[in-house]
Amino acid sequence: MTLVPPPFDPELATVLAAVGEALPSSFTIADIPEMRRALDVLDLSDEELSQGGAFEIQERAVPGPQGAPDISLLICRPRASTGGRPVIYHTHGGGMILGNNRFAVAMALDWARELDAVVVSVEYRLAPEHPHPAPVEDVYAGLLWTAEHAKEIGGDPERIVIEGVSSGGGLTAALALLTRDREGPQPIGQMLLCPMLDDRNDTPSAHQMAGLGIWDRTSNETGWTALLGDRRGGPDVPPYAAPARAEDLSGLPPAFLDVGSAETFRDETVAYASRIWQAGGVAELHVWPGGFHGYEGFAPQAALSQATVAARLAWLRRLLGG
Repeated sequence: MTLVPPPFDPELATVLAAVGEALPSSFTIADIPEMRRALDVLDLSDEELSQGGAFEIQERAVPGPQGAPDISLLICRPRASTGGRPVIYHTHGGGMILGNNRFAVAMALDWARELDAVVVSVEYRLAPEHPHPAPVEDVYAGLLWTAEHAKEIGGDPERIVIEGVSSGGGLTAALALLTRDREGPQPIGQMLLCPMLDDRNDTPSAHQMAGLGIWDRTSNETGWTALLGDRRGGPDVPPYAAPARAEDLSGLPPAFLDVGSAETFRDETVAYASRIWQAGGVAELHVWPGGFHGYEGFAPQAALSQATVAARLAWLRRLLGG
């Protein structure tokens, strides 16, 4: 049976048509160098990240995993902060193969400005040069440092929220599993935004959206293969690489998950939220009708984008007690 894709939101479809001229739905391993060069020019400067002087920006090298290089943390601290602020620990997207700790961090800074929070954005090693477990171990090492030094950067070690977008959402889900199992720092919440969770790449939504939107099934295969090589889709993929493989989703921090209805990751996100509930956990799930992957960044003025941003901020407010 042919799977008919859900329609894009009309307002977003206009934007997607323009985006598609510069950013194809599908790309392969051979396209990675050019994609990285294209993203490099989008890096925000310290001045831009400061949001008119509201934040003090510092890039700091901290110890990486045992036997691995140091990692870089981008620390964005409110200038008026006197300490004890919530900490938003941001993990960037990019399909496991693209991006750095300045990528899409402006979104977290917008929340931090509203909530008087510190943002820490982690730089992790990218695949295929650094396959699993390098990315998630870097993200875990960065969280360890952040929890141990939270007071030093004006934060509260008891109020850390872990958050990520796309592959960063998948790494954030894996981080929640890893810190639970290692009895490491205990975040008070996890935000999984259009998360990349399942290396099997075989859900109805993955098939529906093949060749459409942003980050289709071919691109998804590229990212997962870069991370896992020949293991992708096989029987021995660990949950810290692909959280959808986890058998036990109990004991995790409250989760916020959102995804567009017209994107590859829709069904794996819905399934992950359902399994958190089935394990007795707390999750809030939004499936935004007609949303393509990353739509709120490409079309921030669209009505659906505005509703998405408002829902994320509202959840954070409730989590942090107003």
